[in-house]
Amino acid sequence: MLKEKNLRMTTQRKVILEELRKLDTHPSADEIYEVVRHRLPRISLGTVYRNLDVLSELGEIQKLELSGSLKRFDWDTNKHYHVRCIRCNRVEDTPVAPLNQLEDELYDTTVFEIVGHNLEFIGLCPKCSKKDPGK
Repeated sequence: MLKEKNLRMTTQRKVILEELRKLDTHPSADEIYEVVRHRLPRISLGTVYRNLDVLSELGEIQKLELSGSLKRFDWDTNKHYHVRCIRCNRVEDTPVAPLNQLEDELYDTTVFEIVGHNLEFIGLCPKCSKKDPGK
């Protein structure tokens, strides 16, 4: 995809992708910056943000714009859903299959060109759930 857009796989992009794929979380740009800095000490936060945007636009990663939290990033570009803790903002993948049928049905029933959908589940993660005295 990079070559189609006349872009190179720079060292910074390569390291960002590699480090993101090592994480089992859905980190923010700041969190990715902290990890990438260990390998590229001179990289700036702005460079990380710009490269995350480029990688997202190219479909190499997903940018998660979940309600109530920072933008987060996911190396898994397959369609899938997320669950977010309403207390600590922890984000995890859900084991629920995408609602592709619903999206397909909309193609025939609206004048909009459907390009995707977002579905976010919210709740309390196990750690925050233990802190809740009402549980």
